[in-house]
Amino acid sequence: MAKVWFVGAGPGDPELITVKGQRLLAQAGAVLYAGSLVNQAATLYAPAGSRVRDSKDMTLDDITAWLIDQARQHDTVVRLQTGDPGLYGALTEMVRPLDQAGIDWAVVPGVSSALASAAVAGETLTLPEVTQTVILTRVSGRTPMPPGEELEALAAHRTTLCIFLSITLLAHVQKALLAAGWPADAPILVVQKASWPGEEKIVRGTLQDIRDRCRAEKINSQAMIIASPALGARYWPEIRHSKLYDAGFSHRFRKASKP
Repeated sequence: MAKVWFVGAGPGDPELITVKGQRLLAQAGAVLYAGSLVNQAATLYAPAGSRVRDSKDMTLDDITAWLIDQARQHDTVVRLQTGDPGLYGALTEMVRPLDQAGIDWAVVPGVSSALASAAVAGETLTLPEVTQTVILTRVSGRTPMPPGEELEALAAHRTTLCIFLSITLLAHVQKALLAAGWPADAPILVVQKASWPGEEKIVRGTLQDIRDRCRAEKINSQAMIIASPALGARYWPEIRHSKLYDAGFSHRFRKASKP
């Protein structure tokens, strides 16, 4: 029975696709990839003779019609999406027409650019007694934010913020975080094309100067903004250690050592 697979291609490095995603690509009769965001190298896992199409010039109706048409010709059809399909991937909009057409589908998760950005910068998104919460969000642009999800309101929690799709609105990000009480010298990390071989850029700065630093590096697209009280923790004189590895902390795999 034919099936459409929505596969997370990961953040850019074609080797960061999951083993399952790579296997599905290798057996796909048709692949539709988001060429404006997905590294084309990931499509090289598709077999010779597979129909490979770039969706960057297609509308939602074009995309769903193509997927339905290919599912009627091939057992395995892959929609290759950047990062993870469930994050800003228009997944629900694409699967509703498939449901209506009686086309089976499933999702293979992928590595998000938020995780890749922290990884390439050598940062952690959580740190004991500093922040244990990560908020994945964006700022309002042509797509409005629902009530209560304005960046200023989310930033008031003073947790880690991974801000997608907002690099051209960095001035708004600065204003929102300052209004939420973040200090002007709060560390900010911006990573463009995290994990893309030869194209990645990492910019560190403060809330006050990060916009100027990004301008100097000509970063105006495909960039993740991370604001976190945990940024730079590896350089701090001291940090609180996780209880999981504390010799005095018992869990089901290890008894606490005696002092």
